Amino acid sequence: MVQTFTEPQTISLEVPNSIALTVTGEQFEALALANPDLRLERTSQGELIVNPPTGGESGSRNLSISAQLGHWCETNDDLGEGFDSATGFILPNGANRSPDASWLSRTRWEALTPKQRKGFVPLCPDFVVELREAKLSRRESASDSLPTLQAKMREYLENGARLGWLIDPQNQRIEIYRQQVEVEILLNPAELSGEDILPGFVLNLRRVWR
Repeated sequence: MVQTFTEPQTISLEVPNSIALTVTGEQFEALALANPDLRLERTSQGELIVNPPTGGESGSRNLSISAQLGHWCETNDDLGEGFDSATGFILPNGANRSPDASWLSRTRWEALTPKQRKGFVPLCPDFVVELREAKLSRRESASDSLPTLQAKMREYLENGARLGWLIDPQNQRIEIYRQQVEVEILLNPAELSGEDILPGFVLNLRRVWR
C-alpha cells in the first residue's frame, strides 16, 4: 500500500484587538479575586479591561518608579501611603482603576474603615503614574495606546487626583496633569518633581529612558 502524505495546512486566526464585555462592580470584584494574576480594570460604563503582562523593559521601568516612590514614602510616612500597580481603586464615577504607581494623603487614608483599606480602595489617589508600556508586537495593546492613557489621566483628575504623570518612554516624553491647568509636556527631562503634593520627592528618569 502506498501512503500519500500531504503538507500540513497553516491556519491563521485574526484575533480582534479588544472584545467588549460589560460587568457589574460585584462581578468585577469576583473576577479579580478569582484571577489575582490578571491585571484587570473596569471603565465607568462597566467595560472589562484585561491588560496584558508587561515585557522586560516595562517591568524594569515600573520597578524603578515604584522603588523610588516607595523610598520617599518610607521616609515621609506621616504624609501618606504609596501603592504599587497591583492596587485597585474604585473611583467616584464607578470605574475600577489600577495606576502603575500612586499615593494617597495620610488624612484621606485614615478616614477609611479597616474593611475599605483591605479591599479595593473606594476613592481616587491624590497622585498617579501611568507608564506607557513598550510594544510586545507590531500591534499595540489598546489599553496602552496614547489616547487611551490620556483619557485615563483626565479621568483621574475629574475624580479628584491632584497630580498625575503620564510617562512615555517610546518618545521620552512626559505629560504632567494638574487640577484646572493645561497639561504640561516635557521632552526628555532628567527628573520630575513631586511639587507640593509630594514635597521633596524627585523621580530620577535615568533608568526609565535607557
